[in-house]
Amino acid sequence: MEMTPIVQDFVAHFGEMGSRWGINRSVGQIYALLYATREPLCADDMVEALKMSRSNVAMSLKELQGWGLVLLRHKAGDRRDYFTTPDDVWAILRTLAEERKKREIDPTLSLLREVLMREPESEDERYAQARMGEMHQLIEKLSDWYDDVKVMETERLLMLLSMGSTVTKLLETADRLPGFGRKRENKSRDT
Repeated sequence: MEMTPIVQDFVAHFGEMGSRWGINRSVGQIYALLYATREPLCADDMVEALKMSRSNVAMSLKELQGWGLVLLRHKAGDRRDYFTTPDDVWAILRTLAEERKKREIDPTLSLLREVLMREPESEDERYAQARMGEMHQLIEKLSDWYDDVKVMETERLLMLLSMGSTVTKLLETADRLPGFGRKRENKSRDT
């Protein structure tokens, strides 16, 4: 299998970006190749296109399957496994966000909850615990927001994203309406 120049550039970029995203180069390249290819590919196709070892391709595919980012397909009359990515880019984004939350955010929240339940033994620990409490509140708030957003229909999510600064203007307008805006004490603290 031969990649077109456009696909080569895309695959190379994803390989380079992989380390910044917490995955290795091979995983990034294989994902990009599968994403940009019309038909599902078998491991032999990926070995040939990417000039990787079969074992590297197999391990990378296992990692991508663990993340839920590749789909297994079969072709009639062919015993090999073929792989592709979901067609819906929003489904991919939701999968990535959910996996990152499970692997990064949830363990951090668990640790912070556990640490916040301990009795501080000194003023330094009390200070550190207070700071960790602030972090816990922020991450919990973001996690709650994520839980609300992840179940939104794609059309609604697109509408929300396209609103941009309109949301800020809407909140500023609400601040001026009695009963809708922030409490007076919060407003004076922000100025």
